[in-house]
Amino acid sequence: METLLGYDQELFLFLNNLGSETWDGFWLVVTNKLSSIPLYALLLFFIYQKFGLKGMLITMVIVAVMITCTDQISDFFKNYLQRPRPCKVFSWEETMRFIAPRCGRYGYFSGHATSSMATAVFAGLALQSKYRNLIFILLFWAVAIGYSRIYVGVHYPLDVLTGMVAGALLGFGFYVLQKKVIAKYTEI
Repeated sequence: METLLGYDQELFLFLNNLGSETWDGFWLVVTNKLSSIPLYALLLFFIYQKFGLKGMLITMVIVAVMITCTDQISDFFKNYLQRPRPCKVFSWEETMRFIAPRCGRYGYFSGHATSSMATAVFAGLALQSKYRNLIFILLFWAVAIGYSRIYVGVHYPLDVLTGMVAGALLGFGFYVLQKKVIAKYTEI
């Protein structure tokens, strides 16, 4: 386990140090949860187009529960495992780039990576019959958010990878739930 964590730290330092001041502003925007609001609005419109008002409202409730689950599960692991974030490793102050506005206490695993991947998988699958290539755009967006967490110095690659896997599983599970609930309560 120590060897894996050592590789994780080395990969973090490599990826984190690829950054430059030229790109810092861009990655700070990517990592900010509020910057995804236009995408969420567009996805909500697409869901309305496909499922109608009733289906959209059902989907909104399911997505709210899904995002709550992603946050609670990642918080549980953070508090249970208590792995300090890279920005809390004070001996790295000279070797890493920390540009995030703040640094939480524990980092395993990334809530940003979990929720963005869950959203990407859920929305991509829910809308695949109407927007076939949307899932690829959404997966790219989720990976960019995951990388942004490494870039700004608040998560290790393993934090992000674990979050993405957990998010993909949750997104798929809630997609299956949404499909069953929509079939039962709407005429689509």
